Amino acid sequence: MDTDNVGLVHDYLLVLRGAERTFASMAQCWPDAPIYTLLYDERGTHGAFAGRVAGTSYLQHLPVRQHGFRMLLPALPHAAETLRVGDHDVIVSSSSAFGHGVVAPETAIHVCYCYTPFRYVWHERERALHEFPPPLRAFGSALLDRVRAWDVRAAARVDHFIAISQLTRERIADAWGRDAAVIYPPVEVDRFSVGTPEDFFLVVGELVSHKRVDMALQAARRANRPIKVVGEGPCAESLRARFGDRAEFLGRLDDAQLAELMSRARALVVPNVEEFGIAAVEAQAAGRPVVAPDCGGTSETVIQGETGVLYPQDDYDALAQAMRDIDFDRFDPSTIREHALSFRPEVFKSQLIAEVEGVSRRGSYVA
Repeated sequence: MDTDNVGLVHDYLLVLRGAERTFASMAQCWPDAPIYTLLYDERGTHGAFAGRVAGTSYLQHLPVRQHGFRMLLPALPHAAETLRVGDHDVIVSSSSAFGHGVVAPETAIHVCYCYTPFRYVWHERERALHEFPPPLRAFGSALLDRVRAWDVRAAARVDHFIAISQLTRERIADAWGRDAAVIYPPVEVDRFSVGTPEDFFLVVGELVSHKRVDMALQAARRANRPIKVVGEGPCAESLRARFGDRAEFLGRLDDAQLAELMSRARALVVPNVEEFGIAAVEAQAAGRPVVAPDCGGTSETVIQGETGVLYPQDDYDALAQAMRDIDFDRFDPSTIREHALSFRPEVFKSQLIAEVEGVSRRGSYVA
């Protein structure tokens, strides 16, 4: 197989967050490879993929972008299967939902870099159903069943999976009965530097229900500690209404603003189970400790007692106690930052290229 003839696929390129930043590093591995995606917004992605997007799905013609694309769920599987990806020897997809569902050329090798099997039809199905109005939940249940069945068929077409963490590897095995290599995502650690910590905790992420930001804010209230929130999303308004007396909501920040803020935080709080958790590594690159669940990606990126504090999953009393009682000044910023450097983009790119080339040399390899 010719690894010079590569096509790249990502679910949708509408904003520039963790998965899109990872895909940007993937695109740098094959700088001449065209990019295919279901939906594309050049402005929303700050031009990171300008001139590279060679094909989008038929849904691109609809006036729907980041704030409305979830309404397209019934159509997204079909849009993925009919996305024309060109005559490539190797397809490398980047998927947390539908990107792995493209139909590669018959003679091509399809390698999927997977963030997680689509959470709303697997490990967070009940949460997804709760977001449907009660009269529509029977419809929602049937819809999720159809998407899940499609998801299994789509995964069977992939020749080789790469997971972003051991947790994702386990989810791939549970959902699809497949094994996967593990390559940690890249983190732009050089954007961050060590600063002088101040007396506030920090939460960074999309304000959606599964991020459990409400639990971090509740813990901060119990601990009587100030906390700042970076991010926007469907839950922003309700969170401001509930916690505006304790938390400071900063909305979205640009890269420079976020890096500066992280360097001043007492610690970053991660309230949910992350498949990897790029923000946790970013905070460590700024020399700041992380308070996170002792499971999922953060259990692989945070060293207990050395670069942060790991608390039992869903034990928000333990989180509040940590925020109240632990002396975060005892953590050594230089040690924390040194650990974060092992996740720099150069490491990711060399590992990804080697894995794709290895699969291509072996030919069709179903793991």
